[in-house]
Amino acid sequence: MEEFRRSYLRLCKEGGVDTQESVLAQLQDTRTATGSWRLDLSGQSVSADTCGVLGRALQNDTLFTEVILSDCMLSAKLLLNGLCSNTTVKVLDLKGNNMRGTGAEALGHLLVRNKMLRRLVLEWNALGMWEEGFAVFCEGLASNTSLTQLDLRNNQINHQGAAELCVALKRNSTLQELDVRWNNMGLLGGRSLLEGVQQNRTLLKLEMAGNNIPSDTLRAIEQSMNHNADRQSTLRESRSKTQVLSKEIQLLKEEKSRQFLSLMETIDRQKDEMGRSSRNSSMRLGQLQEALNEQKSSVNSLTAKLQMTEAALALSEQKAHDLSELLTRVKMEKTELRDRQSREIKKEQEDSALREAKLLKEVNSLSEKNLQLKNKLEESERRCKTQQDQIFELKQELTNTTAELKLRLAQTEERLDMEKRRSKQALEDMDSLRQKEVDHLTRHQEESERALQERILKLEGQRIQLEEEVSRTKASLVTERAQAEEELGKVRAQVRLEEQQHLTSLEEKLRAVRQSRDESQNHCTQQKQTLAELHGRVGQQSIEMDSLRRRIEELQQDLAGKEQEKVSEVTRVRVELQEQIGHLQAERTAQGGLKEKIAALEREMKVLSTTHREALLDKESEISSLLERLRIREGEIQRIREDEAQRASFLQNAILTYVQGSPLAHFSPKK
Repeated sequence: MEEFRRSYLRLCKEGGVDTQESVLAQLQDTRTATGSWRLDLSGQSVSADTCGVLGRALQNDTLFTEVILSDCMLSAKLLLNGLCSNTTVKVLDLKGNNMRGTGAEALGHLLVRNKMLRRLVLEWNALGMWEEGFAVFCEGLASNTSLTQLDLRNNQINHQGAAELCVALKRNSTLQELDVRWNNMGLLGGRSLLEGVQQNRTLLKLEMAGNNIPSDTLRAIEQSMNHNADRQSTLRESRSKTQVLSKEIQLLKEEKSRQFLSLMETIDRQKDEMGRSSRNSSMRLGQLQEALNEQKSSVNSLTAKLQMTEAALALSEQKAHDLSELLTRVKMEKTELRDRQSREIKKEQEDSALREAKLLKEVNSLSEKNLQLKNKLEESERRCKTQQDQIFELKQELTNTTAELKLRLAQTEERLDMEKRRSKQALEDMDSLRQKEVDHLTRHQEESERALQERILKLEGQRIQLEEEVSRTKASLVTERAQAEEELGKVRAQVRLEEQQHLTSLEEKLRAVRQSRDESQNHCTQQKQTLAELHGRVGQQSIEMDSLRRRIEELQQDLAGKEQEKVSEVTRVRVELQEQIGHLQAERTAQGGLKEKIAALEREMKVLSTTHREALLDKESEISSLLERLRIREGEIQRIREDEAQRASFLQNAILTYVQGSPLAHFSPKK
């Protein structure tokens, strides 16, 4: 600690930087519970110059394993550049330092170059606001091979940042814990992270609360995390089992080598004993030859004692014969012992070779079975993933269909509103035209009455002319009446044509609505067919599960028929198979959950179909109500026409009565 403090003071003097007393006060003996050294400057306001000095001091430091710089408002670039070449720091805490683009880029370079960092805390920063800097940070995370824990809470990461994290997670193979709580990822970010997590095999914990992500994606991410945890546990178990098997194989090899050495020692002992016996026999033969030589010398020297010597010679010959027979017997026994020992050695070698071959076969069979089971597990995981993707696609199709139906409903409602407005405008135009015609007729009648009054006042003395003019006016009124009736008939015909056109357009719209209803029903049938196909696939998977169980039972029967010496290994293999059966049963339960989800989707489909039917019924009722309104409007139009005809007849009668009751009628000639 004193060396680091001295290096810090020396670098401050060399760079002409004022030392901060708060930093010097913190540079004391601070150890963790495990005995490692910690540099804690949390809550201290560190300037840019001191950051540069600390970076240079930490560049070659071998003391600190934890560096805590939370809430320091430091310039992270200078400090992180110094930490790139550090080989001892394992924990780095940069919480609440408001790092953005340059800080994110410096962190990316740090993750690329540093190979010792295990835990990195970046809570309460703004790394996600700058997309380019966050992309550099994600590239560094992708290429890093040492980081296991990463904290990115409250960093304003959006869906684009989540996509960059997805790419990094696809390439990273060491990260185990990731905390991304309280960001702004949303639905797209959740889907991208789900894609990255599905391709990552090492991530075991992912915190994603407070990101506005749907529960379905969160459940899928939790399932992938559980799969990764199960995969890690199975890998650990397989590694431990392989280690145990390798140890057992090494023990067997050592035992075989010991047995071989013991056999060699026994053979050497037997060879030594054979050499000793041959030496003893040679010594005996030498002694016998010496005795024979002595006897010969005694025979040559004692010719007088031939009888005694002959008897002695006979006895010596018998003894020599017996000794020769004993020698031959000993030689035969030695050869037999050698043959027996060689046979026993060969048998033991053959037995050891057979045992080694059996053990190797069993190890190979067990490894092949493990590989087959692992392949089956991977196939089941792939199938589960495909089923999840299909369910996700079905959900998307459901959402798309509901959106399309809603759009169609909105379009039909807009069309109905437009048609209502058009009908209202047509009726208003008809009313305005009728009012204009009535005003025109009334004005024309008033003008004719004024003209008649003026003629009556001017031409009181001219009866005949006035009568002729009255007759002419009557004729003109009759013609005008005929013209007005013709114009009314034309207007009625036009109104009828427009109403027929409107009715035809409404019928066409009804046909279009019915076609859309038929299309929605066809889409529902298609979705039911897809659900039936999914049921079939689930049945196939259950059949495959039954076949796997049968194979497992066959394997258990095969393992039960092995030798008693390998009962321990068979029990271990059975335990492994039972664990794998438990995993398969867990997968079956997961498939049961998928079946329940499919049933829930079917219920949702039924609910949607009922809602669509109700909407169609509502539309049909609205159309019927519109038709009734149109009929009511037609009745009102007919009543208005009758009222106008009555008013016209009343006007004509009033004009006739007025003309007949005028003072000119008294001066008319009597017939």
